Amino acid sequence: MRAAVLEEHGEPLSVEDVEAPEPEPDGVVVETEACGICRSDWHVWQGDWEWLGVKAKPGQILGHEPAGHVVAVGDEVESVREGDHVAVPFNLGDGACPECRTGHSNTCDNGIPLGFVEQAPGAFAEQVHVPSADHNAVELPDGVSSVDMAGLGCRFMTSFHGLAHRADVDAGDWVAVHGCGGVGLSAVHIADALGANVVAVDLTEEKLDQAAELGAVETVNADETERVPSEIKGITDGGAAVSVDALGIPETSRNSILSLGNRGQHLQIGLTTAEEEGSIEIPSDAMVMQEIEFLGSYGMPVSGYDEIFRMVATDKIDPSAVVSETVGLEDVSAKLAAMTDYGTEGIPVVDQF
Repeated sequence: MRAAVLEEHGEPLSVEDVEAPEPEPDGVVVETEACGICRSDWHVWQGDWEWLGVKAKPGQILGHEPAGHVVAVGDEVESVREGDHVAVPFNLGDGACPECRTGHSNTCDNGIPLGFVEQAPGAFAEQVHVPSADHNAVELPDGVSSVDMAGLGCRFMTSFHGLAHRADVDAGDWVAVHGCGGVGLSAVHIADALGANVVAVDLTEEKLDQAAELGAVETVNADETERVPSEIKGITDGGAAVSVDALGIPETSRNSILSLGNRGQHLQIGLTTAEEEGSIEIPSDAMVMQEIEFLGSYGMPVSGYDEIFRMVATDKIDPSAVVSETVGLEDVSAKLAAMTDYGTEGIPVVDQF
Protein backbone atom coordinates (compact mmCIF):
# COMPACT_ATOMS: atom_id res chain seq x y z
CA MET A 1 0.00 0.00 0.00
CA ARG A 2 1.04 3.65 -0.38
CA ALA A 3 1.99 5.63 2.71
CA ALA A 4 3.72 8.88 3.69
CA VAL A 5 6.74 7.88 5.77
CA LEU A 6 8.97 9.98 8.02
CA GLU A 7 12.61 9.81 6.90
CA GLU A 8 14.10 12.75 8.80
CA HIS A 9 12.52 15.29 11.14
CA GLY A 10 11.60 18.48 9.34
CA GLU A 11 12.23 17.01 5.89
CA PRO A 12 9.57 16.02 3.31
CA LEU A 13 7.83 12.72 3.96
CA SER A 14 8.58 9.90 1.53
CA VAL A 15 5.49 8.60 -0.29
CA GLU A 16 6.29 4.95 -0.93
CA ASP A 17 4.93 1.42 -1.04
CA VAL A 18 4.97 -0.36 2.32
CA GLU A 19 3.56 -3.62 3.59
CA ALA A 20 -0.18 -3.46 4.28
CA PRO A 21 -1.27 -4.26 7.86
CA GLU A 22 -2.89 -7.50 8.94
CA PRO A 23 -5.38 -7.44 11.81
CA GLU A 24 -4.16 -8.54 15.22
CA PRO A 25 -6.60 -10.86 17.04
CA ASP A 26 -8.25 -7.90 18.81
CA GLY A 27 -7.81 -5.44 15.95
CA VAL A 28 -9.23 -4.39 12.61
CA VAL A 29 -7.81 -2.89 9.44
CA VAL A 30 -9.52 0.24 8.12
CA GLU A 31 -9.29 1.42 4.53
CA THR A 32 -8.43 5.07 5.03
CA GLU A 33 -10.83 7.28 3.11
CA ALA A 34 -9.85 10.51 4.86
CA CYS A 35 -7.27 11.66 7.39
CA GLY A 36 -6.87 15.17 8.75
CA ILE A 37 -3.49 16.91 8.72
CA CYS A 38 -3.13 18.24 12.24
CA ARG A 39 -0.67 20.51 14.04
CA SER A 40 0.10 17.48 16.22
CA ASP A 41 1.45 15.85 13.06
CA TRP A 42 3.60 18.96 12.65
CA HIS A 43 4.94 18.54 16.19
CA VAL A 44 5.88 14.91 15.53
CA TRP A 45 7.34 15.80 12.12
CA GLN A 46 9.49 18.42 13.87
CA GLY A 47 10.73 15.88 16.43
CA ASP A 48 8.90 17.43 19.39
CA TRP A 49 7.57 15.75 22.51
CA GLU A 50 10.63 13.76 23.49
CA TRP A 51 10.00 15.29 26.92
CA LEU A 52 6.70 13.38 26.93
CA GLY A 53 8.36 10.12 25.97
CA VAL A 54 7.00 10.43 22.44
CA LYS A 55 9.36 10.95 19.52
CA ALA A 56 8.68 9.47 16.11
CA LYS A 57 11.58 7.54 14.63
CA PRO A 58 12.52 7.32 10.95
CA GLY A 59 10.17 4.89 9.24
CA GLN A 60 7.11 6.10 11.16
CA ILE A 61 3.87 6.54 9.22
CA LEU A 62 2.23 9.70 10.54
CA GLY A 63 -1.47 10.60 10.55
CA HIS A 64 -3.90 10.30 13.45
CA GLU A 65 -7.32 11.59 12.33
CA PRO A 66 -8.68 8.77 10.15
CA ALA A 67 -12.10 7.73 8.99
CA GLY A 68 -12.97 4.90 6.63
CA HIS A 69 -14.46 1.44 6.26
CA VAL A 70 -13.32 -1.75 7.97
CA VAL A 71 -11.80 -4.24 5.50
CA ALA A 72 -10.40 -6.94 7.81
CA VAL A 73 -11.34 -8.12 11.31
CA GLY A 74 -9.33 -10.03 13.92
CA ASP A 75 -10.62 -13.31 15.35
CA GLU A 76 -11.27 -11.91 18.84
CA VAL A 77 -13.21 -8.81 17.76
CA GLU A 78 -16.85 -8.96 18.80
CA SER A 79 -18.66 -5.73 17.93
CA VAL A 80 -16.95 -4.46 14.75
CA ARG A 81 -17.78 -5.97 11.38
CA GLU A 82 -16.25 -5.79 7.92
CA GLY A 83 -17.83 -2.88 6.08
CA ASP A 84 -18.48 -0.76 9.19
CA HIS A 85 -17.89 2.96 8.67
CA VAL A 86 -15.70 4.15 11.55
CA ALA A 87 -13.65 6.99 12.99
CA VAL A 88 -10.64 6.32 15.19
CA PRO A 89 -9.48 8.43 18.16
CA PHE A 90 -5.77 9.29 18.15
CA ASN A 91 -5.37 8.27 21.80
CA LEU A 92 -5.91 4.54 21.48
CA GLY A 93 -7.10 2.92 24.72
CA ASP A 94 -6.96 -0.71 25.74
CA GLY A 95 -10.58 -0.72 26.93
CA ALA A 96 -9.65 -2.67 30.06
CA CYS A 97 -7.68 -0.44 32.43
CA PRO A 98 -9.38 1.45 35.32
CA GLU A 99 -9.39 4.68 33.30
CA CYS A 100 -11.16 3.05 30.35
CA ARG A 101 -13.60 1.18 32.57
CA THR A 102 -14.64 4.40 34.32
CA GLY A 103 -15.22 6.38 31.12
CA HIS A 104 -11.85 8.09 30.84
CA SER A 105 -10.35 6.18 27.92
CA ASN A 106 -8.61 9.31 26.63
CA THR A 107 -6.23 8.99 29.59
CA CYS A 108 -5.87 5.19 29.34
CA ASP A 109 -3.14 3.77 31.57
CA ASN A 110 -1.76 1.93 28.55
CA GLY A 111 -2.73 4.41 25.85
CA ILE A 112 -0.88 4.52 22.52
CA PRO A 113 -0.88 7.67 20.34
CA LEU A 114 -1.82 6.69 16.79
CA GLY A 115 0.78 7.70 14.22
CA PHE A 116 3.29 8.97 16.77
CA VAL A 117 5.09 5.77 17.80
CA GLU A 118 6.17 2.59 16.04
CA GLN A 119 3.59 0.46 17.91
CA ALA A 120 0.84 2.32 16.05
CA PRO A 121 1.61 3.18 12.40
CA GLY A 122 -0.57 6.08 11.35
CA ALA A 123 -3.18 6.85 8.73
CA PHE A 124 -1.32 8.80 6.06
CA ALA A 125 -1.66 5.50 4.26
CA GLU A 126 -4.18 3.52 2.27
CA GLN A 127 -4.91 1.35 5.31
CA VAL A 128 -4.45 1.68 9.06
CA HIS A 129 -4.55 -0.93 11.82
CA VAL A 130 -6.75 -0.25 14.86
CA PRO A 131 -5.89 -2.27 18.00
CA SER A 132 -8.50 -3.09 20.68
CA ALA A 133 -11.04 -2.43 17.97
CA ASP A 134 -14.13 -3.15 20.07
CA HIS A 135 -13.09 -0.11 22.07
CA ASN A 136 -11.33 2.15 19.52
CA ALA A 137 -13.30 1.76 16.28
CA VAL A 138 -16.18 4.22 16.65
CA GLU A 139 -19.05 3.54 14.25
CA LEU A 140 -20.19 6.65 12.42
CA PRO A 141 -23.83 7.62 11.85
CA ASP A 142 -25.47 6.83 8.53
CA GLY A 143 -25.12 9.42 5.82
CA VAL A 144 -21.95 11.20 6.95
CA SER A 145 -18.80 11.33 4.84
CA SER A 146 -15.34 10.28 5.95
CA VAL A 147 -13.95 13.69 4.97
CA ASP A 148 -16.48 15.50 7.15
CA MET A 149 -15.70 13.23 10.11
CA ALA A 150 -11.89 13.19 9.83
CA GLY A 151 -11.42 15.96 12.40
CA LEU A 152 -13.17 13.81 15.02
CA GLY A 153 -9.92 11.90 15.49
CA CYS A 154 -8.25 14.76 17.34
CA ARG A 155 -9.01 18.45 16.94
CA PHE A 156 -12.78 18.63 16.90
CA MET A 157 -13.36 16.13 19.67
CA THR A 158 -10.56 17.57 21.85
CA SER A 159 -12.27 20.95 21.68
CA PHE A 160 -15.66 19.33 22.31
CA HIS A 161 -14.40 17.42 25.35
CA GLY A 162 -12.70 20.51 26.72
CA LEU A 163 -15.72 22.78 26.41
CA ALA A 164 -18.56 20.30 27.00
CA HIS A 165 -16.97 18.14 29.70
CA ARG A 166 -13.97 19.84 31.29
CA ALA A 167 -15.02 23.50 31.46
CA ASP A 168 -18.34 24.84 32.74
CA VAL A 169 -19.78 26.65 29.73
CA ASP A 170 -23.27 28.04 30.32
CA ALA A 171 -25.58 29.80 27.89
CA GLY A 172 -24.56 33.44 27.54
CA ASP A 173 -21.07 32.97 28.99
CA TRP A 174 -18.20 34.76 27.31
CA VAL A 175 -15.65 32.30 25.91
CA ALA A 176 -12.35 33.56 24.48
CA VAL A 177 -10.43 31.39 22.00
CA HIS A 178 -6.76 32.23 21.46
CA GLY A 179 -5.49 30.86 18.13
CA CYS A 180 -7.78 30.08 15.18
CA GLY A 181 -6.14 27.07 13.61
CA GLY A 182 -8.08 23.83 13.25
CA VAL A 183 -8.55 23.18 16.96
CA GLY A 184 -9.27 26.83 17.70
CA LEU A 185 -11.91 27.14 14.98
CA SER A 186 -13.44 23.91 16.25
CA ALA A 187 -13.58 25.48 19.72
CA VAL A 188 -15.26 28.61 18.33
CA HIS A 189 -17.92 26.54 16.58
CA ILE A 190 -18.55 24.28 19.59
CA ALA A 191 -18.68 27.11 22.14
CA ASP A 192 -21.22 28.90 19.93
CA ALA A 193 -23.28 25.69 19.71
CA LEU A 194 -23.25 25.44 23.51
CA GLY A 195 -24.79 28.91 23.73
CA ALA A 196 -21.70 30.94 24.59
CA ASN A 197 -20.70 34.35 23.28
CA VAL A 198 -17.33 33.80 21.62
CA VAL A 199 -14.38 36.17 21.23
CA ALA A 200 -11.82 34.82 18.74
CA VAL A 201 -8.17 35.94 18.78
CA ASP A 202 -5.62 35.48 16.01
CA LEU A 203 -2.96 37.32 14.03
CA THR A 204 -4.62 37.13 10.60
CA GLU A 205 -7.86 38.62 9.38
CA GLU A 206 -8.60 35.59 7.18
CA LYS A 207 -8.73 33.27 10.18
CA LEU A 208 -10.74 35.79 12.18
CA ASP A 209 -13.23 36.04 9.32
CA GLN A 210 -13.54 32.26 9.39
CA ALA A 211 -14.08 32.38 13.16
CA ALA A 212 -16.87 34.91 12.66
CA GLU A 213 -18.52 32.62 10.12
CA LEU A 214 -18.38 29.81 12.69
CA GLY A 215 -20.07 31.85 15.41
CA ALA A 216 -17.63 34.32 17.01
CA VAL A 217 -19.51 37.49 17.94
CA GLU A 218 -16.30 39.49 18.43
CA THR A 219 -12.79 39.12 17.02
CA VAL A 220 -9.44 40.51 18.15
CA ASN A 221 -6.42 40.82 15.88
CA ALA A 222 -3.51 40.25 18.27
CA ASP A 223 -1.11 41.80 15.77
CA GLU A 224 -2.98 45.09 15.97
CA THR A 225 -3.78 45.10 19.69
CA GLU A 226 -1.35 46.31 22.34
CA ARG A 227 -2.79 44.18 25.15
CA VAL A 228 -5.06 41.30 24.20
CA PRO A 229 -6.29 40.61 27.77
CA SER A 230 -7.35 44.24 28.25
CA GLU A 231 -9.16 44.19 24.92
CA ILE A 232 -11.06 41.04 25.88
CA LYS A 233 -11.91 42.35 29.35
CA GLY A 234 -13.35 45.44 27.70
CA ILE A 235 -15.46 43.39 25.30
CA THR A 236 -16.70 41.05 28.03
CA ASP A 237 -17.22 43.69 30.72
CA GLY A 238 -14.68 42.31 33.15
CA GLY A 239 -13.32 39.09 31.68
CA ALA A 240 -14.30 35.84 30.03
CA ALA A 241 -15.82 32.95 31.98
CA VAL A 242 -13.77 30.44 29.98
CA SER A 243 -10.67 31.10 27.88
CA VAL A 244 -8.97 28.60 25.58
CA ASP A 245 -5.33 28.46 24.56
CA ALA A 246 -5.55 26.59 21.27
CA LEU A 247 -1.91 27.10 20.33
CA GLY A 248 0.43 26.26 23.22
CA ILE A 249 2.97 29.08 23.22
CA PRO A 250 3.74 31.28 26.25
CA GLU A 251 2.04 34.38 24.82
CA THR A 252 -1.30 32.72 24.07
CA SER A 253 -1.38 30.81 27.34
CA ARG A 254 -0.62 33.93 29.37
CA ASN A 255 -3.10 36.02 27.41
CA SER A 256 -5.75 33.38 27.91
CA ILE A 257 -5.33 33.34 31.68
CA LEU A 258 -5.20 37.14 31.97
CA SER A 259 -8.36 37.44 29.82
CA LEU A 260 -10.45 35.76 32.50
CA GLY A 261 -12.71 37.30 35.08
CA ASN A 262 -12.86 36.17 38.71
CA ARG A 263 -13.28 32.41 39.11
CA GLY A 264 -12.76 31.95 35.39
CA GLN A 265 -11.50 28.76 33.78
CA HIS A 266 -8.44 28.54 31.54
CA LEU A 267 -8.60 25.57 29.14
CA GLN A 268 -5.24 24.46 27.76
CA ILE A 269 -5.55 22.54 24.50
CA GLY A 270 -2.44 23.58 22.58
CA LEU A 271 0.78 21.67 23.31
CA THR A 272 4.23 23.21 23.40
CA THR A 273 7.08 23.11 20.90
CA ALA A 274 10.77 22.29 21.25
CA GLU A 275 11.38 25.88 22.35
CA GLU A 276 9.31 25.40 25.52
CA GLU A 277 9.94 21.65 25.99
CA GLY A 278 6.67 21.09 27.81
CA SER A 279 6.76 24.02 30.24
CA ILE A 280 5.46 27.57 30.04
CA GLU A 281 5.35 30.34 32.63
CA ILE A 282 1.91 31.27 33.90
CA PRO A 283 0.71 34.30 35.91
CA SER A 284 0.18 32.33 39.11
CA ASP A 285 -0.45 35.32 41.38
CA ALA A 286 -3.36 36.46 39.23
CA MET A 287 -4.68 32.90 39.26
CA VAL A 288 -4.55 32.81 43.06
CA MET A 289 -6.12 36.23 43.60
CA GLN A 290 -8.87 35.64 41.04
CA GLU A 291 -9.37 31.97 41.96
CA ILE A 292 -8.79 30.92 38.36
CA GLU A 293 -8.88 27.24 37.38
CA PHE A 294 -6.38 25.68 34.97
CA LEU A 295 -7.86 22.78 32.97
CA GLY A 296 -6.47 20.48 30.29
CA SER A 297 -8.21 18.59 27.50
CA TYR A 298 -6.56 15.57 25.87
CA GLY A 299 -8.72 13.98 23.19
CA MET A 300 -12.08 12.66 24.33
CA PRO A 301 -13.36 9.39 25.82
CA VAL A 302 -14.90 7.23 23.13
CA SER A 303 -18.08 7.16 25.22
CA GLY A 304 -18.56 10.84 24.40
CA TYR A 305 -18.81 10.47 20.64
CA ASP A 306 -22.56 9.87 20.80
CA GLU A 307 -23.00 13.39 22.19
CA ILE A 308 -21.32 14.81 19.10
CA PHE A 309 -23.35 12.57 16.79
CA ARG A 310 -26.63 13.67 18.40
CA MET A 311 -25.69 17.32 17.93
CA VAL A 312 -24.67 16.65 14.33
CA ALA A 313 -28.00 14.94 13.68
CA THR A 314 -29.92 18.02 14.85
CA ASP A 315 -27.61 20.49 13.02
CA LYS A 316 -26.31 21.97 16.26
CA ILE A 317 -22.71 21.36 15.17
CA ASP A 318 -21.10 20.55 11.85
CA PRO A 319 -17.53 19.14 11.89
CA SER A 320 -17.35 19.60 8.13
CA ALA A 321 -17.59 23.38 8.59
CA VAL A 322 -13.99 23.40 9.85
CA VAL A 323 -12.63 21.33 6.91
CA SER A 324 -10.83 23.83 4.67
CA GLU A 325 -9.62 21.68 1.76
CA THR A 326 -8.94 18.15 0.57
CA VAL A 327 -5.52 17.13 -0.74
CA GLY A 328 -3.52 14.13 -1.87
CA LEU A 329 -0.97 12.08 0.02
CA GLU A 330 1.84 13.82 -1.89
CA ASP A 331 0.65 17.18 -0.51
CA VAL A 332 1.05 16.32 3.18
CA SER A 333 4.65 17.55 3.43
CA ALA A 334 3.78 20.95 1.99
CA LYS A 335 0.89 21.35 4.45
CA LEU A 336 3.15 20.40 7.36
CA ALA A 337 5.77 22.89 6.22
CA ALA A 338 3.13 25.62 5.97
CA MET A 339 2.17 25.03 9.62
CA THR A 340 5.62 26.23 10.70
CA ASP A 341 4.45 29.78 9.98
CA TYR A 342 0.77 29.09 10.72
CA GLY A 343 0.09 29.11 6.99
CA THR A 344 -2.86 26.72 6.92
CA GLU A 345 -6.51 27.48 7.59
CA GLY A 346 -9.05 25.18 9.19
CA ILE A 347 -8.50 21.43 8.77
CA PRO A 348 -6.84 20.17 5.58
CA VAL A 349 -7.87 16.56 4.93
CA VAL A 350 -6.14 13.90 2.82
CA ASP A 351 -8.69 12.01 0.74
CA GLN A 352 -6.55 10.90 -2.21
CA PHE A 353 -4.23 8.04 -1.39
